Amino acid sequence: MTTPRRAVSLISGGLDSLLATKIILDQGIHVEGINFYTGFCVEGHTHAIRKKDKQKEKRNNALWVAEQLGIKLHIIDVIDEYKDVLLNPKHGYGQNLNPCLDCKIFMVNKAQAWAWMEENQFDFIITGEVIGQRPKSQRKETMPIIARESGADDRLLRPLCAKNLPPTKPEVEGWVDREKLYGFHGRNRKPQMALAAEFGFTDYAQPAGGCCFLTDKPYSDKLADLWQSRGSREYELDDIMLLKVGRHIRPKSNFKLIISREEGETHYLKGYKNEYLTLQTISHNGPIAMIDGDPSEDDLLLAARIVARYGQGRDATQVEVEFRSPTGERTQHKVMPLAAADLNPEWHV
Repeated sequence: MTTPRRAVSLISGGLDSLLATKIILDQGIHVEGINFYTGFCVEGHTHAIRKKDKQKEKRNNALWVAEQLGIKLHIIDVIDEYKDVLLNPKHGYGQNLNPCLDCKIFMVNKAQAWAWMEENQFDFIITGEVIGQRPKSQRKETMPIIARESGADDRLLRPLCAKNLPPTKPEVEGWVDREKLYGFHGRNRKPQMALAAEFGFTDYAQPAGGCCFLTDKPYSDKLADLWQSRGSREYELDDIMLLKVGRHIRPKSNFKLIISREEGETHYLKGYKNEYLTLQTISHNGPIAMIDGDPSEDDLLLAARIVARYGQGRDATQVEVEFRSPTGERTQHKVMPLAAADLNPEWHV
């Protein structure tokens, strides 16, 4: 009897990793999933607090994929280790601040170098990569770079596009049947969607979207603005989570406002009241706002006028705004809401 082979699959929560894992499972391979948490893939975070997204199911797609496949999923926190990947990508960024190629190398390397993988006698690694699907990291010429620089070499198998690549060790050794692998290529997701239907998967995450905020231009712009304003590219988890919440308005270089857009965001931002100076209209219904930076007294009055502009007192002669310091001290100011014409569009980060 031959020894059953074992594989680790990188599970992002998307359609491709779901299909790649299913293909190998159907060949009788024991597969366990691994999901690396960088802090930039926070599925469900925004639609869990925003009213406009209340109808969306709130779930972690990586856990959902593991549940559909009936496999164990290991979630690994790599927030601190990932900082070097983001800040110093050897292969550069994609269209925004996404270090896609370095990110894939990092994750495959992390999987193959994981002591647990060797201790539990796992033989190879699976990813859902498809040639031509992403312009930065999933090109035919970059596939060997990922395999080589990650250290996985020929133990890295891409079931969805394997027929477009040289045979890997799992194929050469007969651990998997190459004829049962696929030759997908390009950005058209219809073949994957057809295969998902064939397997009976219907409720998967929308293909091509991904969950990494670094591929999103507005988010990347906010992150770049944060780094520039602080004079440092350091960041903490709270920093990168807050970039996805509220309106970000920088009237001056020395401070920024984060203004809630609806009730869910108001509740969320209140959780930071002991860390940031916050302000809220008390004479009229309105949003809560946080100030990040070092504003002067005049800056605070400008901030109050901006916050008043976004509340129900925008057309009032005066609006009373309360400031609360992180220590709990409170002060009130009566201000005239900023006129629409005075709200500079360039202030929006």
